[in-house]
Amino acid sequence: MEKTRIFGASKTKSLISDVMQKKNTSSGVARRLKPSFSGLDRRYDVDTAGTIDVAILETFPYEYPGKDVVINIETDEFTAVCPYSGLPDFGVIKINYVPRKRIIELRSLKYYLHSYRNVGIYQEHAVNRILGDLADSCRPKWMQVIADYNVRGGVHTVATAERGKRRER
Repeated sequence: MEKTRIFGASKTKSLISDVMQKKNTSSGVARRLKPSFSGLDRRYDVDTAGTIDVAILETFPYEYPGKDVVINIETDEFTAVCPYSGLPDFGVIKINYVPRKRIIELRSLKYYLHSYRNVGIYQEHAVNRILGDLADSCRPKWMQVIADYNVRGGVHTVATAERGKRRER
């Protein structure tokens, strides 16, 4: 399993190092700042995208080809990690699609999404990767994946990717 090390910003690490070694700081400042900066140089291990388990995805035949049905799947248990900070990103994944001949088996989908748990991947890349893997597994007429991430640092992100053409009703 490949791992990538995530490091804090170099300026922060340099300041922490100076404070810890009491370089260019008065001893009083160093004593006061040491607890404040403790842990900011922490490293986190994250998995690479190679650990995403695409092979776990299973499909089964759609028994009504030619009769369009929109399948909506939603889970609020999606987790990946930011490749920059190593901190977790939690979100809701919504998958909407019109099957052609195959339907995604839900248990396998849950395991597939769970394989992202420790993967360092940007939010916008995750939604495109999920769309690509799912569309390749079931070859739908149309598919949309929406990743609605929890607010972090005061910022709310919703990323949407789509493939194919949805027939208007």
